Amino acid sequence: MTRAPHRSVIRLGALMGVAGALGLTACTPESSAGAAGGSEEFADGTYSAEGSYSTPETVETILVTVTLADGLITDVDVEGSPQRPESEQFQGEFIGGIADEVVGRPIDDLVVSRVAGSSLTSGGFNQAIERIRVEASEAAG
Repeated sequence: MTRAPHRSVIRLGALMGVAGALGLTACTPESSAGAAGGSEEFADGTYSAEGSYSTPETVETILVTVTLADGLITDVDVEGSPQRPESEQFQGEFIGGIADEVVGRPIDDLVVSRVAGSSLTSGGFNQAIERIRVEASEAAG
């Protein structure tokens, strides 16, 4: 079970390598900040969205707030409202480790899986990030 996220990371790395070899640039710091004449895909700013995920016992929600600059996440805050003690533990672990996973990364294709041992919370986080992506893209016009 711990090998699947590792394989996903390898596949993502391989895909990024292929994209680079083809001359495609996907929201790297150089391409989003230094693209002369290009328009930004995401408007800079701070965005919040709620995400939810199912556990065996209940449905949990989290509130995700990210700050974007040049398509990169410069700050992240996650607030949980756990319904069960187990959820409180896993949300706490996720919240404690998420900044290390996402700050400095482009929001364009961001998807997290397991963070600090918590895999279900990432589903709610990814749902919120998708909503934020849409809002920031629409704000960019």
